Amino acid sequence: MSPWPLLISLLLLIANGFFVGAEFALTAVRRTKLAQLEADGNKRAMAAMKSIRELSLMLAGAQLGITMMSFGLGYLAEPAVADVLERALLGVVDIPDTILHAISFTVALAIVVFLHMVVGEMAPKNIAIAEPERSTLAIAIPFRLFVNALRPFIYLMNAAANATLRLLRVEPVDEINPSHSAQELGAMIAESAREGLLETFEHKLLSGAIG
Repeated sequence: MSPWPLLISLLLLIANGFFVGAEFALTAVRRTKLAQLEADGNKRAMAAMKSIRELSLMLAGAQLGITMMSFGLGYLAEPAVADVLERALLGVVDIPDTILHAISFTVALAIVVFLHMVVGEMAPKNIAIAEPERSTLAIAIPFRLFVNALRPFIYLMNAAANATLRLLRVEPVDEINPSHSAQELGAMIAESAREGLLETFEHKLLSGAIG
């Protein structure tokens, strides 16, 4: 058997993780640090900020990438792994070929689903949430290249999704509002004071400033 299906499946798995990481990183990252890097001329930060400003489109691109990689894994990985298992078990266990094929198929499916969930979904998601700035800077340029290459198609998908939202009386937004309400700021200031991060006069000053 040619090793190419397994190698391509591995690349698809890594690519799936890339798109999952991109999706979560762009929604978890705080703009302040990226904005400073952008002002300093950092190209990755500039690409990241462009992506954040059209977040809805970028998330549609991430979903497209995840879907493409998942279809590819289903088409290539499961048959390739099943073939390896079937060849390994052939002659070792004395069972009919139909049963051997069914066992190989079931085990291969379980292996592929496990790797897809852990390596292709959960691990990159947790990395992106734990290190949103680093993750965003890492994916910014290649992810924008992918989205720009398929921009017309992604734009149509995103427009269709937005139209569906409007039918449900939900107004779509292109980017996340980074601002906090006065109540949220008050809670953050109070928490900082409780943890000893603010002096008493600083706490009073900030609390008075937001009313």
